Parts: sequence; C-alpha cells; structure tokens
Amino acid sequence: LDAVLAKIEKKQSAAQAWQSTIDARANAMAKLNDPLLAGRAAVIPDVGYRVLRLLMGSDDQRVSLPDHPVILIAEDLSPSDTASLGRGKVLGFVTSPGGPTAHSAIIARALSLPAVVSIGEGVLELENLTTVILNGSTGTLTIEPDAAALGTAQAQQQALQTAMSDAQKTAGQPATTRDGHHVEVVANIGGVADAEKAAASGAEGVGLLRTEFLFLERTTAPTEQEQFEVYRAIVRAMEGRPVIVRTLDIGGDKPLPYIDVAPEANPFLGERGIRLCLNRPELLRKQLRAILRAAEFGPLRIMFPMVADLSEWRAARDMVAEVRAELNAPQVELGIMIEVPSAALMADAFAKEVDFFSVGTNDLTQYTLAMDRMHPSLAGKSDGLHPAVLRLIARTVEAAHAAGKWTGVCGELGADPQAVPFLLGIGVDELSVSVPAIASVKAQIRSLTLEDAQQLAERALASGTAAEVRKLSP
Repeated sequence: LDAVLAKIEKKQSAAQAWQSTIDARANAMAKLNDPLLAGRAAVIPDVGYRVLRLLMGSDDQRVSLPDHPVILIAEDLSPSDTASLGRGKVLGFVTSPGGPTAHSAIIARALSLPAVVSIGEGVLELENLTTVILNGSTGTLTIEPDAAALGTAQAQQQALQTAMSDAQKTAGQPATTRDGHHVEVVANIGGVADAEKAAASGAEGVGLLRTEFLFLERTTAPTEQEQFEVYRAIVRAMEGRPVIVRTLDIGGDKPLPYIDVAPEANPFLGERGIRLCLNRPELLRKQLRAILRAAEFGPLRIMFPMVADLSEWRAARDMVAEVRAELNAPQVELGIMIEVPSAALMADAFAKEVDFFSVGTNDLTQYTLAMDRMHPSLAGKSDGLHPAVLRLIARTVEAAHAAGKWTGVCGELGADPQAVPFLLGIGVDELSVSVPAIASVKAQIRSLTLEDAQQLAERALASGTAAEVRKLSP
C-alpha cells in the first residue's frame, strides 16, 4: 500500500499504481529459492487482479461450472480458482503447464484433490463431457476408457478412500514397518498455525520450520523479540516434540527491501542461503539469538541451508557457539541441508562435525540434473527419483550412519508414495512432509518391510533413469 500510494502521489492512476506494484512484488517473490514460497508468488497477482477488477468497475470473474461433478481441465488455475473448487462439484483437475511445486498443486494436496499438472497443451483440445479417468498418483489421464477400465478405477477409488480413512484413524501411532523398523515422520511448517495442525495430525516433530515467513512482506527485518515469540509459540505448540528451525533461506535476487544485494545474472547460483547470511552476520546473529532463547522452552535444533563447503558450516557453527555463550543458552543440535552435490559428495567430512543431515530433494534434484524445477517443459523430467539423486542421498545416509548421525528428507520426495519405499530402503531415518500427508505416509511405512525396501533400493540405485525407478515401485 505504501508503494501504491507513493505512485499515486506522483500522478499515476490508482489502477496503474496498483498493477505495477503487484507485478513487481510477484516477480520478486517468484525468485525465492524455497519452492513452496516461490509457488505462493501466484497469490499476489491473483488477489491483486481481483482488486484491480473492482477498481475498474468490473465484475469479479469466477470459474463457471456445470451442475454435476466434473474433472476440470484448464491451461492454468489461479490460487483463488483452485481454493474455491468444491469437492462436490470438482473431482480433480488437470493443467497443461505447471509443476509439482506450483501453487495449484500445493492447494490440490491440501484439499486432497487428485491433480495432474504439466500434462501438455493437447489436453486443452478435449471436448466437454468427455469421459476420463484421472489418476493423481500415477499422473495419468485415461481418455474415453472402456467399461472394464472404469470398473477397475472405481474399485481403486473406493480402496483409496478406505485407506485414507484408516490412515487418519491411526495417525497418532508410530511409523514402524512390519519387521520392526521405525521411521520418524515429522512436518514441514511455516508458522504457528501449521505447528498446531502438525501436533494434531500425528507429527512426531517438525523437520523443517521455514523461517522466511517472518521476513517476507515487510519493509524492515523482524526484531529479535518478534522472532523469539514466534519460535517459542511453535515449540510450545509441539508439546515437547523436537523442532528443527532452518535459518533464513532467501536468494540473492533482492527479494527483501531491507537487504541490499547486487543484481545477479543467476540468483540460484549466487548469494543465497547461508552465503547471504554469513555476509550479513548481524542478520544471522539476531536470528540465532531468538532461536537459542526459545530453546529454553523445548527441544529446538538449528539447520543451515545451502551449505556447499566446510568453511561455511564452520563459520555458522562458530557463530552459534558465540551467541550461546553470550546467552548462557542450552546446547542445541546443529545440522545442515544437503541441497547441492558438493555437500553430498563431502558428507563423510561433514558427518564428523554436524549432528544431522536433512536432504532438500527439490534443490538437490535441480542442481544434480541441471534443470530448473519450475521450468514448465522440464517439470516431468526434473524427478527426485533419478538414480543420480538417489545415489547422492544414499552416499549422505551412509556417511551419516558411519559417524553415528542421522539423515532426514524434507523435500517433496518424502511424501511421494512411489518414493517412500526407496528412501526407506536407502536408510533415511526421518521423513518431513506437509501436514496433510503425515497420516498417509505413516500408514504406508507400516505396510512395508525394511528388507523388501532395501532390495528395491538396490535395484533403484542400479537403474539408469527415473522412469525405470518408478516402474520398480510396488
């Protein structure tokens, strides 16, 4: 609003000032390195253009749906379109572009709506009232199926609904395989409300607290006290379960008005994550003070993002030690994200010094395969089940276990039903997933055996492509 009003004072029309401000803010947010937050950039123009239509005297445009249940096919869906899709009217949706971290896909998971994104432009040529089978698990759309295929799909649908209901009933039980191997299932969260939902949904802790939500959409950095109060509230909401706090993870594309970063040709290869924070030590020091103060109220752990070199880890570790001594704060476990190949390849060296690893599969996949995870034509190829990515995860787990440490996964892969058996077989100790996925992931682990998962993982690691790995999935 401040930016809009300033432009109006410079004689821009209200509509022009509003539109230019909304576009600039959306572009900045879209460049954030966290896929969830970058995906939410779509919220800004979506809400912004609803306001703009009102400024221009236009009626609010809404999706017009038939009076019977349908599968919706669209070039794309805005967040408000997706959020307004009632389960009674819309059974699922398909979009031609997009990716698994696009906002429409995120909302689809939250609403438990089957969805397939980035399916290609050909789908837009389908006639209305065409009968189809949409399978969100396999990412397929069967056009004009025969009676046998319809019967099979309906039986699978009923079985899935029963399984989901059973999973919710047992969400509070531990995720232990049939042969007695326990895997921690924890939550990825972005605030106090998420923590409360996670605690009520069977999460055994928080595997990733994205602290960026405290820093976005404001003109000054949050104070130490503001941060402390939020971290303390989250710790209390989790009622003694461990909470892993990831320090500020933003890119070097100047998304925050109070952080001065020079323009970069490729922000994903520039000043981001721990690099940015170490170059602004007071920003990181303030956050560490708030986290360590909150550690008095429950088990907090600290995790540093985008660590690529031992010197970065050691500088961050030493800063924690200094702040802890100043505050006389309790000892906390310190870990790093494994998001770049160099960290995975050096995992044996890191494992001697860190307390734990957490694999960020979204970025690890992007950097390993050299594919932009948000690129519409590459979304289907940027697959975390690529054998190269799995080998890096396996190398990380092996190094951690050799040093008596543990490894978690906090990317989208951890909630992928096809990926869970492979991650289990590789030896991943913790899966950190979105809150709606907690119950189903725990239920799936209970249906597996470690021995079978290990055999699957061996075959996956010897495969040549992600497609071959997915064909192995039970």
